[in-house]
Amino acid sequence: MGKTYERIDARLRAFIERQPVYFVASAPLSADGHVNLSPKGRSGTLAVIDELTVAYLDFGGSHAETIAHLRENGRITLMWCAFDGPPTVLRVHGRGEPVFRDDERFAELLAHFDPSADGTALRAIILVRAERVSDSCGFAVPFMDYRSDRELHEEFFDRKGEDRFSEYCESKDYVAVSIDGLPSLPLPLPPRPA
Repeated sequence: MGKTYERIDARLRAFIERQPVYFVASAPLSADGHVNLSPKGRSGTLAVIDELTVAYLDFGGSHAETIAHLRENGRITLMWCAFDGPPTVLRVHGRGEPVFRDDERFAELLAHFDPSADGTALRAIILVRAERVSDSCGFAVPFMDYRSDRELHEEFFDRKGEDRFSEYCESKDYVAVSIDGLPSLPLPLPPRPA
């Protein structure tokens, strides 16, 4: 059944990189705060940096709950499910931080991703340091076939362009402040590094 690992070894890394979708969970410290669970999956937007570090590109278009939770307490869990092949569920529990566009580490971290994954709506890179890596059986996870990425998000924001994306962020509820009133994305949105 389930096993805990010291690190993300080559086998686990290959499993992570094969999955077209994964899920991110975070929560505020407040007992009555809202737990957040987000699906992720745009190709090339996740990188295994090293055996204890993963990162993903955070795009606008929805709330910024994960960013708010990470700024408050750093707790995060990423989960991958095998929808084909052997039944497996893999979780990385860890501490995360948003690396914003004006952070000196932004460009260096961005180099770990497929250049085609970068886009207009990129607002941060979420950096996660693993504290616990574990798997469990995926016996109840259904088989599903992957067809392709949806391109609607990328196309929508590419039409807006960088200047209008910043305006878009400022016009939306729950981007600067979470649904629980926690600080989220710093606005105005910092410009992209040159």
